[in-house]
Amino acid sequence: MSLKKQYKIKRLKNIQNQIKVSKLETTENRKDIFIEKTINSKSEKGDDKIKMSKKIENKKDFKFKFPKFSFQKSIGIDLGTANTLVYDKRKEKIVLNEPSVVAVDRETKKILAVGKEAKEMLGKTPDHIMAVRPLREGVIADYDITEAMIKYFIKKVYGNFNIILPEVMICVPIEVTGVEKRAVLEAAISAGAKRAYLIEEARAAALGAGIDIAAPTGNMIVDIGGGSTDIAVISLGGTVVSKSIRIAGNNFDEDIIKYIKKRHNLLIGERTAEEIKIKIGTAIPLEEDEKLIIKGRDLMTGLPKPIEIDSSEVLEAIKDSLDSIVSSVKQVLEKTPPELAADIVDKGIVMAGGGSKIRNFPELLSRNTKLKVVLADNALDSVVIGAGMALDKLDILRKIEKAER
Repeated sequence: MSLKKQYKIKRLKNIQNQIKVSKLETTENRKDIFIEKTINSKSEKGDDKIKMSKKIENKKDFKFKFPKFSFQKSIGIDLGTANTLVYDKRKEKIVLNEPSVVAVDRETKKILAVGKEAKEMLGKTPDHIMAVRPLREGVIADYDITEAMIKYFIKKVYGNFNIILPEVMICVPIEVTGVEKRAVLEAAISAGAKRAYLIEEARAAALGAGIDIAAPTGNMIVDIGGGSTDIAVISLGGTVVSKSIRIAGNNFDEDIIKYIKKRHNLLIGERTAEEIKIKIGTAIPLEEDEKLIIKGRDLMTGLPKPIEIDSSEVLEAIKDSLDSIVSSVKQVLEKTPPELAADIVDKGIVMAGGGSKIRNFPELLSRNTKLKVVLADNALDSVVIGAGMALDKLDILRKIEKAER
């Protein structure tokens, strides 16, 4: 063989060997790459599984809660002789406070105005319009007008388009008759209430004043409203001793009107009498008399006339009514069982209602009974607040009513 041929054969062999080596390297590289990919994919799958398991655990821990929607409407109504108050249980506040006055057309019997607008008409209406108070001494005096008034107040609270009818708790004086109770319930149902319940004003006032009436201790409450004064000793949720008299805030106004007519020959209206009571009224003599200028019609000349009166004259005017209330409180204390009387000595007497806000009235009662007398923080609103709170205790109230019957 020639040298050239030998050289070509060696070169071919070298080339073939290089090709084999490169092939082996590529296959090995591929194997390594494949192994790396499988390891990475497995680790990624493992991470995904861990993430998924965590998500599942989180889902197990998370419980979706539906928002609570309460479609039930519940209100407490203090249907007072002077003012009507409405307490919304869901909003937990007083949503309406208006005078219990209705303006009516004498001929057509059409309701012209209710509440504040009607009160402004008192003593100022022409012959064909009369402004009246449909409640007298805490009970219904005119059924139709009372029904219209309750309907107006419910509409004012919930609007004209009221699909869901409200539950209503209404306050009544302690010594109302069965007929009077039925009249209140029927008026509420006719006015648009789904269900109507009654609660004694004294019990509602105690609840609203923050007294635990279900406790086995004696609690005494004196609720002086516009038309009646309710005095009660309450224990274990029930009324042990009670008394209701038809002397209250409106009687103070009438006493002032009569006194000024007799003493000064001046005729004044209800609104002026109420203003006198609020501004300079007092239950005990003051160190320095306060004075107020009032205006009315002189009975001698028939002409308008201003005069000046002082707080001592107002005290003289309302003294008999104050003494009647104090005397009734003493009568209830005389009938109170000794164990409950001992509790009252420790706790004292709680006063509530608009009439109790006459200056120094708690002090007058304390002097006469020798007991501690406290005016409730929310004296004006305690009755209606208690009525709203009583809607949560219907079962207890029903049991107490059955036991008392």
